[in-house]
Amino acid sequence: MRPTGLILPRGSNPDRDLVPGKAPTTHIVWGPRCALRLEVTGVDVGEPRRWPSLEPEVPERVVHAIVGLQGPGVAPVLSCAPTPAGLALQLRRSAVFERVLGAVAAYAAPTVPAAPGPRVVLHCPALRGSPCALRLSQLRAVLVADHLARALHAHRVSVRLVPAVRDPHMPTFLQQLRVDWPAASERAATEALRSRALAELTPARNAEALPPGALGRVYLKELVDERGRTTGYDPKLDSCLVTEDLLAVLAELQQAVQDWAEDSSLGLAAAPDAGADSCMVVHVVSCEEEFQQQKLDLLWWKLDDQAPLRQKHLVCGPVKVAGAPGTLTAPEYYELRHAQVCKASALKHGRDLAQDSAWMEIFRVLSVATIKFEMLSTAPQSQLLLALADSSISTKGTKSGTFVMYNCARLATLFESYKCSMEQGLYPTFPPVSSLDFSLLHDEGEWLLLFNSILPFPDLLSQTAALPCTAPGLHITARTEMVCKFLVQLSMDFSSYYNRVHILGEPRPHLFGQMFARLQLLRAVREVLHTGLAMLGLPPLSHI
Repeated sequence: MRPTGLILPRGSNPDRDLVPGKAPTTHIVWGPRCALRLEVTGVDVGEPRRWPSLEPEVPERVVHAIVGLQGPGVAPVLSCAPTPAGLALQLRRSAVFERVLGAVAAYAAPTVPAAPGPRVVLHCPALRGSPCALRLSQLRAVLVADHLARALHAHRVSVRLVPAVRDPHMPTFLQQLRVDWPAASERAATEALRSRALAELTPARNAEALPPGALGRVYLKELVDERGRTTGYDPKLDSCLVTEDLLAVLAELQQAVQDWAEDSSLGLAAAPDAGADSCMVVHVVSCEEEFQQQKLDLLWWKLDDQAPLRQKHLVCGPVKVAGAPGTLTAPEYYELRHAQVCKASALKHGRDLAQDSAWMEIFRVLSVATIKFEMLSTAPQSQLLLALADSSISTKGTKSGTFVMYNCARLATLFESYKCSMEQGLYPTFPPVSSLDFSLLHDEGEWLLLFNSILPFPDLLSQTAALPCTAPGLHITARTEMVCKFLVQLSMDFSSYYNRVHILGEPRPHLFGQMFARLQLLRAVREVLHTGLAMLGLPPLSHI
């Protein structure tokens, strides 16, 4: 069998392959530093139908993944060979659909490294306070840290979360926000750190009165200079006031690094020869907390010879509220969004559903989805401007978390409708994927869903968990906004396709082939959507 498609570098002319009577051909144009362009031609198409360039660039792993999905006896359909201009991949349209969509559950899962990965301590100082005093910038840092922890766990990175939350009201608030963070049991011992601190203290000047609970000052300027750590540190940083609370923070961080027992939740142990140097501590802080955090990690180096050499700061930018005072606290923000969701539902349904426990759980999920998409859809280091108007929680607003959850519910309703119709005998049971004819998928929206969402998804998950461990300087960035933007774009592509294409057609046998091919495609979309929502700590909704 002669392959009917070819991946070529941009600038080639796929139209030269057109031969009268030839089967429909898919051309995927791809190359280094070259966005993907998809062209479909055939005997019934006068001119090639072109998709716009798709961003981001298609990584080489995506192409190899397509090749890797070929099974025994299908090598003539899928073949790969190097060319002077790059990589050439030949494929037949129905074959790649069959193997990509049939294996989507395994393909959408993150890549598991062969050996134990790096060890990361995620420290979020904002969680040490009370939720009632949590500023919006601190809430943003909490959500960024939680999302990053989920991404690292998914990629089998050993992660320890600090601090253990002690305020009795904070765990309840975190549960409302679906933030998975450990609660406190007991405080780590501070005796060793206290004795070392007392030896390092500089006597107080005559005019200086130490506040209650303060042991004295430790000067840090020389430490910064002698270790060459000036990059990223505030030039005004000079000394640190040592308190019992500060020593308790250091003791907890110290314990998190030293106590790397086997992580029962992952079933993985740290590398047996892993020392402090193999561990990286990431302090996820709001912009207001950064200066104090710089003092703290320098003090850790000063008092603990075994402190990790790699301490990085992931600084979350300020949060500004349009048309509202800057004193809005995190719980007030949550209550505002929750009230708006309930109000929108009452207007839509013509009645108040706040007394229905099932609906109240949906309202809570929608409120959290709104907050997380607002807080995480902008790069953490950038300033965030919140608009608190009621319109920001509409299911029609294509940038909101409620829009994503709405389309998640539409998918659930679609498959529930198919199940009910099947039980009534209108449709047959779903056939094996190997028997589906994916060449019946002609709509360009179907290929957009495949190449925009399904194939790039594993690489997107890898990027969300990528931390620049060896980057010079104090500060690092993380792409925590990628999942939100991806899910919004996926929802937009799906919504456009779903509004235009009737998936469950008339119960006539000659229409079943196309219907099942479309349902299998949307099964893949659903798998990707659910996995992406799980990375945000959001459950999929079956109805809204």
